[in-house]
Amino acid sequence: MSRDEPRAPDGWSKGVNVPRIRNFAFDAANPYELARFWAAVMGQPMDAGCGPGDEEVGIRLPGSQALYFQRVPEPKLVKNRTHICLEPEATRDADVARIVGLGGSVVADRRNADGTGWVVLADPEGNEFCVLRSAGERSAPVS
Repeated sequence: MSRDEPRAPDGWSKGVNVPRIRNFAFDAANPYELARFWAAVMGQPMDAGCGPGDEEVGIRLPGSQALYFQRVPEPKLVKNRTHICLEPEATRDADVARIVGLGGSVVADRRNADGTGWVVLADPEGNEFCVLRSAGERSAPVS
């Protein structure tokens, strides 16, 4: 087995009956509106037939995963215990500006003077996520 093959924590190799991630679920006060924001962020359409007032809304991502939004009565009260990290195709700074323009907000700016780091943002319902450097930015020489 090469170092590039995934391993379970106990060393089992790929091919053992392990689950795959099917979707990333978001609790939401308004699933349709939150899904509209994330559809714009990800550049993917919402599932066909979704509309305002729906209890559940999905966005199919390239590959087999999806973002799934479900209505819950309680508001978000504390920091997420898990979050999504996005790697932009262009630059981190351009994607942060684009997402803020779509309705996201900057929670914490962890960019460093040498170009490393990330930005923590929140979607319109307060779910936190990060924008990392793009692959091109990571491969560029550090100044």
